[in-house]
Amino acid sequence: MTDYLILFAVVLGVNLLPAFGPPTWTVIVIYGLSTKMPLPALVIVGATAAALGRFALANGFRLVRGHIPQKMKRNLQAAGNAVEKHKRGSLVAIGMFALSPLPSAQLFEAAGLAGVRLVHFTAAFFAGRIVSYSIYAATAKGIEKTSMGGAFKHYLTSPIGIGMEILMLGLLVALAQVDWQKHLGSKAS
Repeated sequence: MTDYLILFAVVLGVNLLPAFGPPTWTVIVIYGLSTKMPLPALVIVGATAAALGRFALANGFRLVRGHIPQKMKRNLQAAGNAVEKHKRGSLVAIGMFALSPLPSAQLFEAAGLAGVRLVHFTAAFFAGRIVSYSIYAATAKGIEKTSMGGAFKHYLTSPIGIGMEILMLGLLVALAQVDWQKHLGSKAS
């Protein structure tokens, strides 16, 4: 039971990071290879902790929302309204995003800033992570000799990993600068 709690705490902590955290799949895969825990349990615990961590991160950014400029707040609200209005398409897009290896922190930060209702958003993320973590865990044999520290160091120092984090942070800033009300017209209100 202690192994599950430790895994949950590590994955939760990683998913509370707003940027530059190691990918959760590395924690799940390496933890799974280092313990006798069954992979399905690793995937479920990991996906649950990741979803709760991202949910908490988005709620944390909701608190920041009161301290951003009014224009940015209006822009984000219009984007949030568009997401809320087209919920089915948005959930499919979020689910697809959750299947990809792209960093998800900035997606949740944007959702929090935009005031999007987070339960369905997080549920789609959870479903996507169940699938992606299952794939990663099932193909873990290729990195069986890798240490957790080595995997984290590689991700945090790789030019591609750093570039992706910077790109996603830039996209978050750009999202807040767009006048979504103007570009989406009456659809966003």
